[in-house]
Amino acid sequence: MNAVMTNRSLVQPLPAVLDTPLSFNLLRRRKNIGDYHLASVDLERFNHLLARLGRDKAPLGMDQLATAARQLSAATDEAAPECIAQRIAWIESVVAMAGDPAWEAANDVADCARLVVDYANDVHDLIPDWMPRIGRLDDAIVIDAAWPTLHHEAACYEDFRRLRALEASLRGCSPDALPFDRQAWQVARQAEAALIAHRRRVRESSYVPAPSAMFRVH
Repeated sequence: MNAVMTNRSLVQPLPAVLDTPLSFNLLRRRKNIGDYHLASVDLERFNHLLARLGRDKAPLGMDQLATAARQLSAATDEAAPECIAQRIAWIESVVAMAGDPAWEAANDVADCARLVVDYANDVHDLIPDWMPRIGRLDDAIVIDAAWPTLHHEAACYEDFRRLRALEASLRGCSPDALPFDRQAWQVARQAEAALIAHRRRVRESSYVPAPSAMFRVH
């Protein structure tokens, strides 16, 4: 499975200002990200989506978003900050999962995934994707809110893809041509776990008979 999906210690956090509103004496009431003006109606719709996805913090303000964008823009010269790039990889996995007819996700997970995919594909999202470095910040915030619901299913799907590719390779066909669904993945996963356990037992034991007791020649 993807190491970033399974090890939260490797995940770079989004700017802390997104979780903690600025105190009033520090507010400058920023409403722009670079030259782009944030619309209050778009932000209200964005906060409504975050609440549906499970975000339990206070609604985001324009100044929080603008401050976070400024911090990320000034951090490094990378094409996209690592914290955003990691979350875009999560979104790509969710998009693949939602669009794979062989994978049947639970209803609550499927609904959450659909909301994420719809937002990621929306050309009229909160922050334009064309903006350098921080154009996908809003997408990263969306998947971050949904990830507690999606991360286990996404990790299972990545393992499903791995075992489907392995099985297809053994049969000499493409993964898309292989009749392989969630039930088949569970069977393959159990077989793989049994094989790993068997190999571990072999390493920890020996097929060589125990040595005979010492004897004397009279």
